[in-house]
Amino acid sequence: MPAPAVARWVVATAVAGTILIALGAFWLSFATLTDLAVRSGIDASRAWTWPLIVDGIIVVATISVVALTPFGPRATRYPWMLLFAGATVSVTGNALHALVARHAEAPGVLPAAVSAVPPLVLLAITHLTVELTRRTHRSTANAQSSSGPPSTCALTPINADTATNAQAERHGQPNGARRRKAHELRRVSGWSNAQIADHLGVHPSTVSRWLNTSAPASHGSAQANTRTAPEGNAARPVSHEHRREDKGN
Repeated sequence: MPAPAVARWVVATAVAGTILIALGAFWLSFATLTDLAVRSGIDASRAWTWPLIVDGIIVVATISVVALTPFGPRATRYPWMLLFAGATVSVTGNALHALVARHAEAPGVLPAAVSAVPPLVLLAITHLTVELTRRTHRSTANAQSSSGPPSTCALTPINADTATNAQAERHGQPNGARRRKAHELRRVSGWSNAQIADHLGVHPSTVSRWLNTSAPASHGSAQANTRTAPEGNAARPVSHEHRREDKGN
């Protein structure tokens, strides 16, 4: 029995409440971190950028986690790390502000720590942008190679008949047949893992695992080997009879 769907008014209320809570939390955190930046020696006219940097990386990292989720946990490891780091800095900054609020200036090494945050965030967010761009370009290239015309490069020829057969047989095949098809597409047509996965209806990691193992023997090949074994054994007595006749002569 399927689970009942959540009423739309419940979803709308939850979304509206989430937006209001997020706006209130952002405003309080923004004001607190701005004052902390001023107490740490940053000019008041530029102090408002410090909370934008700290809380902004949380937003960007969260969006990056969602965008990179289809690429697997390894791709989302770095955005998750930035998300936790940004949240830690934001929470710590808000807590420290309560301790230094009674002082005109932040004591100890706090000003140095506040000043070190912007360049570190710049370095981290630049690397995150490179990761997102690289994944986007790779996905675009795979999509174009899968939907575009067959390549005419001599090193990676793509057989149109093989592509048609793979597209027609992508559903309902046993794993053994699909493994043999994956090896055939790689050996004969030189397709990439993404192309093979798209035609066989499996994940690229599954194709990679199949290609790292030897191709399973087909049913026809096993029958051929079974038929040839008795024929070879039956030929040996004839050879011995010929040898006896030769010796008698």
